[in-house]
Amino acid sequence: MFKRFVERRVEEALSDTPVVLIVGPRRAGKTTLVKKMGEAGRTYITLDDQTVLEAAQSDPAGFIRGLDRAIIDEIQRAPDLLLAIKKTVDEDYRPGRFLLTGSANVLTLPRVADSLAGRMETLQMLPLARAEIEGRTPTFLEHLFEGKLQKSSKAIVGDDLVHSVLLGGFPEAIARESERRRQDWARSYLTSVLTRDLRDIAEVEKLTELPKFVRLLAEHSSQLVNYSQFGASINVSHKTGQRYVGLLEQVFLIATLQPWFTNALKRIIKTPKLHFLDSGLLASARGLTFDRVKADRGTFGAILESFVFSEVLKLTTASDLRLTPYHFRDRDMREVDIVLERDDGMIAGIEVKASATVKSGDFGGLRALAEACGDRFAFGTVLYDSADVVPFGDKLAAAPLSSLWG
Repeated sequence: MFKRFVERRVEEALSDTPVVLIVGPRRAGKTTLVKKMGEAGRTYITLDDQTVLEAAQSDPAGFIRGLDRAIIDEIQRAPDLLLAIKKTVDEDYRPGRFLLTGSANVLTLPRVADSLAGRMETLQMLPLARAEIEGRTPTFLEHLFEGKLQKSSKAIVGDDLVHSVLLGGFPEAIARESERRRQDWARSYLTSVLTRDLRDIAEVEKLTELPKFVRLLAEHSSQLVNYSQFGASINVSHKTGQRYVGLLEQVFLIATLQPWFTNALKRIIKTPKLHFLDSGLLASARGLTFDRVKADRGTFGAILESFVFSEVLKLTTASDLRLTPYHFRDRDMREVDIVLERDDGMIAGIEVKASATVKSGDFGGLRALAEACGDRFAFGTVLYDSADVVPFGDKLAAAPLSSLWG
């Protein structure tokens, strides 16, 4: 069993907060984690059980009454339970009373958002990070802001890097022996999310068109969002395309990365960027196998960028730094794939390259970002397919992609 970064956070939250909610994609390992924590005398209830679900939906208050130190799995299937939990918590505010999981972001559902304000802590749990798979304690984000990136002790480069990226982070996919079986799992997973999980949270008019919509999004992963183009692919409006993207974000299939900008710079593009949250699912949705990537390395760049974005999100769970991710692009097409803003306003930039060589021109976006930030710029790096850290001037360096987990 993998040691998960979020476990320490959950234990801390349970010690001082009445309700703790772990949200993240289905099959990311939430149930395994809460069952492990449930060994300490907690009652485990799953709303994936139809009988239990019907009982919860028909009488939420009666269902919650008498429960204490309980784990409720897949809470998004009966969001009215949260209102009943609010009532019982208001009557008895002891910490650690309820540990909940959700495969959709229930906080965006109507009636729920305000009901548990101040009573509940929400923690995100994504699929496995490479550092979790390899049992390492990550230090990348801390070293990035200190400007002290280190050579990976066990660098993964070339074909091994491609394999790692195409693998993704879902425990069940990783456990499968062959690439074909992993892709079978990924296809089944996508079908389940699109036909079942979305129905739990919203009315979707063109349900049968969603696989086509997701394939189009996969082709545009790590690109700027274009809702009109997305909607047109299945003959729906810009507004409906935007709504579908929002729903797919709620079930943690994709994420939109907001642009970083400052009022000092007028020529900045203010459009979000789209990313799939798992590179294995992204590869499957695009029909990309190891052999296809090997034959056309140009297909690897976009998948690699989404992989790095997802890894960085996972590392923020393990880090004590409070970071918000963005992307940066100006009208001169100078860009930085990931901009991290610390809660004190300091900025670090990450540019992703699929090649094994880096040249000075690859730092154009980072230099533009550094200029825009002034004294707030901590450090910038180009992550590339090599084993060496190479300085490229003041507060800039190329570093191995595997330094993310090495």
